[in-house]
Amino acid sequence: MRNSVKCLIIGAGPAGYTAAIYASRANLEPVLYEGMQPGGQLTTTMEVENFPGYPEGVSGPQMMEDFKKQAERFGTEIRSGRATAVDFSVRPLKVTIDNEYTVEADTVIIATGAAAKYLGLPDEKKYAGQGVSACATCDGFFYRKKKVAVVGGGDTACEEALYLAGLAEKVYMIVRKPYLRASRIMQERVMNHPKIEILFEHNVVGLFGEKGVEGAHLVKRMGQPDEEHLDIAIDGLFLAIGHKPNSDIFSDFLELDEAGYIKTQHPGTRTNVEGVFAAGDVADPIYRQAVTAAGTGCRAAIDAERYLIEKGLTSF
Repeated sequence: MRNSVKCLIIGAGPAGYTAAIYASRANLEPVLYEGMQPGGQLTTTMEVENFPGYPEGVSGPQMMEDFKKQAERFGTEIRSGRATAVDFSVRPLKVTIDNEYTVEADTVIIATGAAAKYLGLPDEKKYAGQGVSACATCDGFFYRKKKVAVVGGGDTACEEALYLAGLAEKVYMIVRKPYLRASRIMQERVMNHPKIEILFEHNVVGLFGEKGVEGAHLVKRMGQPDEEHLDIAIDGLFLAIGHKPNSDIFSDFLELDEAGYIKTQHPGTRTNVEGVFAAGDVADPIYRQAVTAAGTGCRAAIDAERYLIEKGLTSF
């Protein structure tokens, strides 16, 4: 097994696999580590209908398997394993895998993604892919003329509610606090929308349904003397309480924003460390789509190739 490589890719979602395709075709002989969730967040998405090239739609796991095969076709070496530590203060760059061994690399492309924050309810796992989602843009189409709920009170939650209101029959916003944290203009939009009903001071404590989500158990003013339990009928629950980028192991070396997303030098994918590039959701707090992640994976591979040429680290 090679432990010294020109291009090391960490992460196996749309960004990582696309970077691998481009890096392989540029003869960079990349090695890709799949991490804890090979295929990334899309492996939990039952149906993808908005990725170009799949006119009939495709399941998330199948699409990621297609990406993987294409990367392997051009020679990417794909390995199981998780990056557990890095040392970007030395050359070559060093990445520790599974706390066991170290791989040295001239360039590193970080595509470790971000994880949606969940409420921590057992029912969220029970109904994953059957009515529970963390992406309205990804899954909202399946709830046309149905009733849905969005959990959260910030700008993202408002945006998700407004997007869903263009598709669904009714949208509940379930807000833990007695107010919205969103910007004033977003507050006005959701409050004035005829399809959106805001349930302030409510918490979701469970879900119910036979073959999928059919409703949610709520508690109003939880922990207060006038606490009230109620159920609402919904077909889908959308979590909009934030994402956590998978960037912790890089924090000693890379510049992160206040939420933990890796900062890149716009319009490229370079980080503050030479030879280290970031692509996909780990560096994207805004779009978080498979197609945008794939696009930055392409850019990261091209940036890595150009860096290697500049430094005379590859032969052409």
